[in-house]
Amino acid sequence: MCSLPEPLAVLARFVNSLKAAEIDGLSDKRTSRLGTRANIRVQQPLSLLLKLCPLVDELALYDVVPATVGVATDLSHISTTAKVTSYLPKDDGGKAAMKDADIIVILLAFPINAGIVKGLIEIAAEVAPKAFILVISNPVNSTVPIAAETLKAKGVFNPKKLFGVTTLDIVRAETFVAELTGTKTGSDLTIPVVGGHSGDTILPLFSKASPKVNIPDDKYDALVKRVQFGGDEVVKAKEQGGGGSATLSMAFAGYRFAEKVLKAAKGEKGLVEPSYVYLPGVPGGDAVKTATGLDFFSVPVELGPNGVENVTNPLTDLTEKEKGLLETCLKDLKGNIEKGVTFATTPAEK
Repeated sequence: MCSLPEPLAVLARFVNSLKAAEIDGLSDKRTSRLGTRANIRVQQPLSLLLKLCPLVDELALYDVVPATVGVATDLSHISTTAKVTSYLPKDDGGKAAMKDADIIVILLAFPINAGIVKGLIEIAAEVAPKAFILVISNPVNSTVPIAAETLKAKGVFNPKKLFGVTTLDIVRAETFVAELTGTKTGSDLTIPVVGGHSGDTILPLFSKASPKVNIPDDKYDALVKRVQFGGDEVVKAKEQGGGGSATLSMAFAGYRFAEKVLKAAKGEKGLVEPSYVYLPGVPGGDAVKTATGLDFFSVPVELGPNGVENVTNPLTDLTEKEKGLLETCLKDLKGNIEKGVTFATTPAEK
């Protein structure tokens, strides 16, 4: 069995199919663009979802390995609207892929994320300073602070347009709660999952589910752990087929958030999804910062044409179990944030 090469980067761009005149604040020709960096096993399903999206006119892939050219060619044979192109590092391919982008999504594979995230953000700051930036790259708890500090240093930081994508945690919570409660479709549930995006920093708030759900006491702890460590479940299952991690569900989650950003950019109202954001710079963030003592935290975010319209403080009226989970979350998340800030602000050794 042959395996596909692991790419270092995938950047994609797409253009909203509506005329720019109908979209406030977007450019006259390129109304949205998406960049991702990923393992090719995430790249392909995410790129396929984007190719199928009726909002997308252009999808451009960027990678440091030639495999992305084949992926782009394969996608280009699908009879949907989006035009597919690919870029490699030669002739400043990264800059060409991101220039004047309105949306950039960065998705990387551990453990080389920190430096590459910083490098991609530096490119974005130069060629697409007004872009929405969606960071899927783990560890999100640290890479989003890296992105924020890098944008600050470049003088183009807009906190309303920087998002840590934690949607996979929400998707898992919806799915697992639906299984437990007999709900036919998990996405019919709204379950806030807040905090961070790894292990014990992931805080599912089942008490705030809509519609209300009943989680039996003897199932609660296992359900929390399954949401927090769902990736381990996938890794174990894939060991039988040669190994791997969560790629299909990750691609779906990344697409779900990106699609909401696109729809909000078009002017659609009422779009809310938890996201890991810089609290001091977004409307409503001060209340959460006061409650947590942190600058970054995943909270329910209402999206609009200019990014974050408002965030909701999810930390009121918690159950005793949720308060205990929050305490653990805050301790671990504080260290993750500090690592990211330190990395971004410490000069590289020559």
